[in-house]
Amino acid sequence: LPEVPTMAVEKVFVYNNTSIVQDEILAHRLGLIPIRADPRLFEYRNQGDEEGTEIDTLQFQLKIKCSRNPQAAKESSDPNELYFNHKVYSKHMTWMPLGNQTDLFPDADFRPVHDDILIALLRPGQEIDVLMHCVKGIGKDHAKFSPVATASYRLLPDITLLQPIEDEAAEMLQKCFSPGVIEIQNIKGKKVARVANARLDTFSREVFRHEGLKNLVRLARVRNHYIFSVESTGILPPDVLVSEAIKILMGKCQRFLNELDSVPME
Repeated sequence: LPEVPTMAVEKVFVYNNTSIVQDEILAHRLGLIPIRADPRLFEYRNQGDEEGTEIDTLQFQLKIKCSRNPQAAKESSDPNELYFNHKVYSKHMTWMPLGNQTDLFPDADFRPVHDDILIALLRPGQEIDVLMHCVKGIGKDHAKFSPVATASYRLLPDITLLQPIEDEAAEMLQKCFSPGVIEIQNIKGKKVARVANARLDTFSREVFRHEGLKNLVRLARVRNHYIFSVESTGILPPDVLVSEAIKILMGKCQRFLNELDSVPME
């Protein structure tokens, strides 16, 4: 969440904005659009640098103007028929190479992760003309640099059936858990419950509401088994994000060890 770097819009140069969205709000919305660009290809921009370079900045342009559709039906009230370019989407952002970026990244496809992010609504005569500078940063400085939507972990559930549960009780037990946790087998003409996949359990504890079941099941957690859930914003795949986070953690550990070695022992 806070330390794996990404590229995001940092500076917005507004040349013209006659839309209803104020310049500050427009800049904020643009900053939150995830940019599909591998941050490992770029350097951090130095503090105080006004102009970006090809090694630390990606430049995007958003230039669009709304106009009336002369062929629209007179009785129509649908903006999609009446106007051209009345919805400004992230797909309208175009990459403008800086310096020799065309040679540095010949196969690059720098663009927003999603093309259908709505930025603003326009009416005839209104236009937006801005230039954006994307830089490398981390979520600790601003949430727009965070590479994940959510990152969480939980312990592996451990479900134990203390005695055989059969027939109607087995069906009731199955309904107490998430789908796939408990399955019912047919053994010698009887329906018998068994734990199929405890990993799918969400610990709802619904089973303890039933007097006939609450003493037949033990719920616990495996204390040394963690399940991590990482939902990427699309800038980098989750497996890459996890490996990059581990590298950062290893670097912190190494710096700590170096500091210990540099402290003179009495």
